Amino acid sequence: MSRIAIMTDSNSGITQEHAKKLGISVIPMPFTIDGNDYFEDINLTQEEFYEKLMSDCKVMTSQPNPDTVKKYWDEALASYDEVVYIPMSSGLSGSTQTAMILAEDYDGRVHVADNQRISVTQYQSVLDSMEMASLGYTGAAIKERLENDRFDSSIYIMVDTLKYLKAGGRLTPAVAALGTLLKIKPVLQIQGEKLDTFSLARTHAQAKTMMMNQIARDITSRFDGNENGGGVNLYVAYSYDRDSAETFVKEIKERFPETSPEAYALSLSVSCHIGPGALAVAASKTEKY
Repeated sequence: MSRIAIMTDSNSGITQEHAKKLGISVIPMPFTIDGNDYFEDINLTQEEFYEKLMSDCKVMTSQPNPDTVKKYWDEALASYDEVVYIPMSSGLSGSTQTAMILAEDYDGRVHVADNQRISVTQYQSVLDSMEMASLGYTGAAIKERLENDRFDSSIYIMVDTLKYLKAGGRLTPAVAALGTLLKIKPVLQIQGEKLDTFSLARTHAQAKTMMMNQIARDITSRFDGNENGGGVNLYVAYSYDRDSAETFVKEIKERFPETSPEAYALSLSVSCHIGPGALAVAASKTEKY
């Protein structure tokens, strides 16, 4: 049986410490903040990131340096036969395409899975890959299965402020000003490739209800689950405000009693575009291998 190393990037929300416990590798995503270079969970903590973001520092994201990616792969291949690398969605970053080009030099030993996920759903893909590897799947078979299942997940995100969407060019200044005046809470969605608008709410409570209602529809109509949440993996994700996330976890458990969601911090690459105070609910189909 081929020995397969599972690898992802920090957009999955998996910390370096957690990665060691799982027995995988996580490539840290780079940031430039006011002209200085940082790497998520290496020399940039969640707390430091939000301190800089809310201080109106200029935060820019980028993709990992090709030499860094190859270094991680080379180190893994010294002990393993193959690498399955699960980067963030190709619709949100060019890092997937870059990795695919780099993998061409590895004679089929590196498999870059473009399964178009991020944050907690990307994390679930890592867990699924670990299970497949333990069952004897080849690297190529894991990649194929992940890509075939790419649309078996949903993320809905409530944004607390329009400031960062405006700064990122996703809202015009006029729309942002009107939305702020009317206290509109956008609800965004990630369905595979991109971050898009889903709906608009006037209050946190209304936004959370919208998200739970839509997840309920996805569970039964797309993921073959039941109305109590059976058949899916459910997660709550957040930016900065963990207390609100823990409250949302309790509400999710009441709505979907057959699930056991936990709260996870949104990846910093998403958070820099939506700002602090965001809440998300995510679901992915429980795959059978």
